[in-house]
Amino acid sequence: MQKPNSKTAMADLALHHINLVTEDVDRMRAFYTDVLGLAAEDTGLPTLDKTKGYAGDVAFVTDGRIQLHLAQKDIHAGFKTGQTVNPVSRGHVAYRTQNMNAVCKNLDDAGVPYSDWGHTAVAGWHQIFFYDPEGNVVEIHQVTD
Repeated sequence: MQKPNSKTAMADLALHHINLVTEDVDRMRAFYTDVLGLAAEDTGLPTLDKTKGYAGDVAFVTDGRIQLHLAQKDIHAGFKTGQTVNPVSRGHVAYRTQNMNAVCKNLDDAGVPYSDWGHTAVAGWHQIFFYDPEGNVVEIHQVTD
């Protein structure tokens, strides 16, 4: 395993969840719980604000360490919120940080543009979204008051 570089260490990132999008949240929940044996997650869940652009259903399951967010697909969520990056069109991988300022500085220094969703979708989470070099969506969030 490679040691993280100083920029990554400074940002204090930890894998938090993987978000998969679907047209049928109930079918996906049943697959991941009934077929794969993951547990429904019922603690430490984000409070979704369905009045600010994304009103889709989301189910939360876990392997006991990492959450899997099963979100209803909405290809228009970016337009509705005025954001460039849409995290619920294809899904994303999400990291949690304790230092959003360091993360944003790293991205700015590297010339990586990002969409700052602030608290638009989740109360108490400051979220940013950006694309990796292959076009995969990455979320980084910090829990705030």
